[in-house]
Amino acid sequence: MALNTQEKQELINDHQTHATDTGSAEVQVAMLTKRIAKLSDHLQQNNHDFSSRQGLLKMIGQRKRLLNYVKDKSEKRYNDLISKLNIRG
Repeated sequence: MALNTQEKQELINDHQTHATDTGSAEVQVAMLTKRIAKLSDHLQQNNHDFSSRQGLLKMIGQRKRLLNYVKDKSEKRYNDLISKLNIRG
Protein backbone atom coordinates (compact mmCIF):
# COMPACT_ATOMS: atom_id res chain seq x y z
CA MET A 1 0.00 0.00 0.00
CA ALA A 2 2.74 2.38 -0.97
CA LEU A 3 2.05 5.95 -1.98
CA ASN A 4 2.77 7.02 -5.53
CA THR A 5 4.99 10.02 -6.27
CA GLN A 6 2.15 12.45 -6.87
CA GLU A 7 0.42 11.58 -3.58
CA LYS A 8 3.70 12.02 -1.71
CA GLN A 9 4.33 15.39 -3.33
CA GLU A 10 0.84 16.63 -2.43
CA LEU A 11 1.34 15.58 1.20
CA ILE A 12 4.74 17.26 1.32
CA ASN A 13 3.34 20.49 -0.14
CA ASP A 14 0.45 20.50 2.35
CA HIS A 15 2.50 19.80 5.48
CA GLN A 16 6.00 21.18 4.90
CA THR A 17 7.31 23.73 7.37
CA HIS A 18 9.60 25.53 4.88
CA ALA A 19 10.28 25.47 1.13
CA THR A 20 12.78 22.60 1.09
CA ASP A 21 11.21 20.50 3.85
CA THR A 22 10.61 16.89 2.81
CA GLY A 23 11.24 14.92 6.00
CA SER A 24 10.01 16.84 9.02
CA ALA A 25 7.95 15.00 11.61
CA GLU A 26 4.76 16.62 10.30
CA VAL A 27 5.39 15.36 6.77
CA GLN A 28 6.25 11.88 8.06
CA VAL A 29 3.06 11.75 10.14
CA ALA A 30 0.99 12.83 7.15
CA MET A 31 2.52 10.12 4.95
CA LEU A 32 2.04 7.46 7.61
CA THR A 33 -1.58 8.54 8.09
CA LYS A 34 -2.26 8.16 4.38
CA ARG A 35 -0.58 4.72 4.28
CA ILE A 36 -2.49 3.62 7.40
CA ALA A 37 -5.78 4.62 5.78
CA LYS A 38 -4.97 2.66 2.61
CA LEU A 39 -3.87 -0.40 4.56
CA SER A 40 -6.97 -0.26 6.77
CA ASP A 41 -9.17 -0.34 3.67
CA HIS A 42 -7.18 -3.31 2.36
CA LEU A 43 -7.54 -5.20 5.64
CA GLN A 44 -11.30 -4.69 5.71
CA GLN A 45 -11.45 -6.58 2.39
CA ASN A 46 -8.81 -9.21 3.33
CA ASN A 47 -9.42 -10.35 6.88
CA HIS A 48 -6.74 -13.04 6.91
CA ASP A 49 -3.81 -10.92 5.73
CA PHE A 50 -1.95 -11.14 9.01
CA SER A 51 1.43 -9.90 7.79
CA SER A 52 -0.19 -6.69 6.52
CA ARG A 53 -1.95 -6.34 9.86
CA GLN A 54 1.41 -6.57 11.62
CA GLY A 55 2.81 -3.89 9.31
CA LEU A 56 -0.20 -1.70 10.07
CA LEU A 57 0.42 -1.97 13.80
CA LYS A 58 4.08 -1.03 13.30
CA MET A 59 3.07 2.03 11.27
CA ILE A 60 0.59 3.08 13.94
CA GLY A 61 3.33 2.80 16.59
CA GLN A 62 5.75 4.83 14.48
CA ARG A 63 3.12 7.54 13.93
CA LYS A 64 2.42 7.64 17.67
CA ARG A 65 6.13 8.12 18.43
CA LEU A 66 6.40 10.91 15.87
CA LEU A 67 3.28 12.59 17.28
CA ASN A 68 4.77 12.43 20.79
CA TYR A 69 7.95 14.05 19.44
CA VAL A 70 5.97 16.89 17.85
CA LYS A 71 3.94 17.31 21.05
CA ASP A 72 7.13 17.59 23.12
CA LYS A 73 8.55 20.22 20.77
CA SER A 74 5.44 22.34 20.31
CA GLU A 75 1.91 21.85 21.59
CA LYS A 76 0.53 24.24 18.94
CA ARG A 77 2.12 22.33 16.04
CA TYR A 78 0.78 19.08 17.52
CA ASN A 79 -2.78 20.41 17.81
CA ASP A 80 -2.66 21.88 14.30
CA LEU A 81 -1.39 18.58 12.89
CA ILE A 82 -3.99 16.32 14.48
CA SER A 83 -6.82 18.67 13.51
CA LYS A 84 -5.50 18.97 9.93
CA LEU A 85 -5.19 15.19 9.56
CA ASN A 86 -8.44 14.52 11.45
CA ILE A 87 -6.90 11.94 13.79
CA ARG A 88 -7.16 11.35 17.49
CA GLY A 89 -4.18 12.54 19.51
